[in-house]
Amino acid sequence: MSFLPARTHGYLDYGTVVGFALAPALLGLEGLPKMICYGLAGVHLLLTLVTDFPLGSATLIPFKIHGLIELIVSIVLVVLPWVLGFAATPAARNFFIAAGVIIFLVWRLTHYKAGLS
Repeated sequence: MSFLPARTHGYLDYGTVVGFALAPALLGLEGLPKMICYGLAGVHLLLTLVTDFPLGSATLIPFKIHGLIELIVSIVLVVLPWVLGFAATPAARNFFIAAGVIIFLVWRLTHYKAGLS
């Protein structure tokens, strides 16, 4: 079931960047989780900008590859608190799990057909 067009996915991508950038301040994240959020905001912005789809500004990465990267990131985000040892911090753990689940759902619902509309 994939019905989100590439343009809508792009808007959600930019929203994801804002979410990662604001999460440390809004949730009181410190240390490693804070740095990961800022890093992910930057990486996600770069990925979105260089993807070949309506809201990208370059055509370096095909939209289908963009989707594959997001699938992998979604899975990694869910396990990251345990792998990096901050699962005992509820705000950080819950944020990363929620971000992973949301990114997975967007991946699952997006129509990755050549990045059109």
